[in-house]
Amino acid sequence: MRKQIFYNLIQFVRRLIKNVYLILAMNKKFRIGFITIISIVLICILVILMIPYDPSTVGRFKPNQPPSLSHILGTDSMGRDVFAQLCLGTLHSFIVALIVATFGTIVGAFLGFISGYYGGILDNYLIRIVIDTFVTIPMLPVLILIASLIRAPNIWVLAGSLCIFSWAWPARQVRSQTISLKRRDFIYLAKLSGMNSMEIIVKEIMPHMVQWMVANYVNAVLWTFLTEAGVELLGLGPPTTITLGMIIYWAISYVAMLRGLWWWLFPPIIMFIVIFISLYLMHLGLEEFLNPAKRLSK
Repeated sequence: MRKQIFYNLIQFVRRLIKNVYLILAMNKKFRIGFITIISIVLICILVILMIPYDPSTVGRFKPNQPPSLSHILGTDSMGRDVFAQLCLGTLHSFIVALIVATFGTIVGAFLGFISGYYGGILDNYLIRIVIDTFVTIPMLPVLILIASLIRAPNIWVLAGSLCIFSWAWPARQVRSQTISLKRRDFIYLAKLSGMNSMEIIVKEIMPHMVQWMVANYVNAVLWTFLTEAGVELLGLGPPTTITLGMIIYWAISYVAMLRGLWWWLFPPIIMFIVIFISLYLMHLGLEEFLNPAKRLSK
């Protein structure tokens, strides 16, 4: 039985990859957003691999230097190259976003499948006590509490803090879909054929949720970028780790605009805008792909 479930999971992953390929081939908006995101990540990785120093090292260069051939985006007030920080901060922000999106989608989907399919006391406990509690807990006070308890948080602490709030809404959505699907005729046929509950969930219900999981993953990455930036602008982010939000936070703290250091503040803001637009295009592309009426109207 374990081999069969493992095989079904592999088939599920293959179908997931196939759906992503179909969306890339069929939808221009999703393709543009996806290519832009991949290009940004590859360029940032290449830059970080090429530079021979740590971008976070303070005092390595002369501070407050404008853009030049030696420093494409100048230096900040702490003597750090802004372009190197921008590339490293973008990668760190993507790491946080991918961790949170992966955790929220997998955990939320798992709890939603279990709660929706089995129902009864288990469903009432998960929904009314666990999931509803995490939906109603205000996020900001909890993040402030975590930041106050941990003196030197890093991106892993930040990712873990955001993971706490990333799974509840996906769990509710998957639960609703599972309750609807388990009443369909093909589920009754699967039960009559001798399939157990886990086989039905993995083989019969999960494939119908592939497109939703792709859409939720993209939306979760978008939500994490916005939430992470907001948390870091409040000074609750990792002070010793470079992320896009922390670059903006330090630029504001050092009054970059009033001092004419526009090259310190604008690049991370522009990078945020480009990433946000790219993810939003992917979201629109997924919405068009998942909605047959929109596909037919084009």
